[in-house]
Amino acid sequence: MLIRARHIATLAALSLAGFALSGCGTINEKLAAGISDAIPAWAGGMPADAPPRPGTAKYDEFMKERERKRLMPAAERGEETKPAPSSQDAVH
Repeated sequence: MLIRARHIATLAALSLAGFALSGCGTINEKLAAGISDAIPAWAGGMPADAPPRPGTAKYDEFMKERERKRLMPAAERGEETKPAPSSQDAVH
């Protein structure tokens, strides 16, 4: 069976397409986290009060502050951490 130039060109094109497709998959995996932070909340992005992503300096600060508040007595935590009254409490 003869190998024709057309077969070689077809194999080369399919190989190139396969490499390009696999390259897009790894690039998109790394870009998705950064790009999703830029989407506004009204368009389905992260809300403003969402905690920072793990592995960042802000995340470490957030976890330290959270641990500090957890160890603090409940009376000293302030009004911001008290749970909102439920609708059942208002009825009774």
